[in-house]
Amino acid sequence: MAQKKKVGIVLFQLGGPDSLEAVQPFLLNLFLDPDIIPMGPLGFLRRPLAKLISSRRSVPVRGKYAEIGGRSPIGTLTERQRVSLVEALADDIDPVAVVAMRYWHPLTAEAVETLRKAGPLDEIVLLPLYPHFSYATTLSSLKEWHRVYGEPEAGPPQRTVSQFFDHPLYIHAVAQRIGSVLRQFADSSSIHLVFSAHGLPMSLVEKGDPYPNQIEATVRLVSEEGRKQFPGWPKTHLLCYQSRVGPSKWLQPPLTETIERLGSGGVKEMLVVPISFVTEHIETLHEINIEAREEAKKFGVEVFRMMPAVGDSPLFIAALRDLVLRAVAQVEAPRDVPATSTAS
Repeated sequence: MAQKKKVGIVLFQLGGPDSLEAVQPFLLNLFLDPDIIPMGPLGFLRRPLAKLISSRRSVPVRGKYAEIGGRSPIGTLTERQRVSLVEALADDIDPVAVVAMRYWHPLTAEAVETLRKAGPLDEIVLLPLYPHFSYATTLSSLKEWHRVYGEPEAGPPQRTVSQFFDHPLYIHAVAQRIGSVLRQFADSSSIHLVFSAHGLPMSLVEKGDPYPNQIEATVRLVSEEGRKQFPGWPKTHLLCYQSRVGPSKWLQPPLTETIERLGSGGVKEMLVVPISFVTEHIETLHEINIEAREEAKKFGVEVFRMMPAVGDSPLFIAALRDLVLRAVAQVEAPRDVPATSTAS
């Protein structure tokens, strides 16, 4: 029997503070990232500006984290995904999976150190857990990896999964999650389905960031899949964006304004789908489930529900497994596979 390939798998995420004391240094790391706030020739101002912004924002942000348990759950939830993925891959390869968070522990340097301690690897698969490619997420994480890891020529071959916004198993996973919540409505076909994606500054979109086009493609594919799988799929859906920071122009329309418009127009029931998030964190648990819920109630919405993130659901882990194995085999991901093909 041929020996299994020993494959390092790096799962990239943004990360989140693991305590209230970590909120300010987490925000500092975030605002120090030139891919988040491009400053061009004024880059020398980045550190003092980041210190000022993180210091001012840390107080209200700490209050929000206090309301959802005093920490971000993203570290724990991403670790669950890592463990589940290792188990799913064990029959095919010898997986050594690590998590590399962009702005908080375990940081990229810690992931590199863990992989190097694991001994010689046949290959490394770089797998950002951002379904949609963006300069502010995927590219930023990969840049940090290459800065920390160094030149790859002397090491094992590296394969990069840059996006999976249209992978059939990911699409099925999201549609399944939505379907599980739709069952909680008396007449799900009559509710409003609100897809909410993390926002992006228009300055990045104007530079060619493919993120909004990929988000729109995912919403279309999920809606098509949902109509096939669930008889009570809502007749109406729309897409909006959240988490805007600063005065610059961001993708439109905003989540809060969308809820206000729908509520003022007489909509009584809605389901919000956090379409660009694969785990729960402050954007879902607070921004949607607390702030947007309060906004909806204020404008007359009587039933407000939020779809849980795909997390470590069997379908989503099957999607990640497929992405890894195809990266190792250097085979392009499929565009249409049955929902049950690798989801057992």
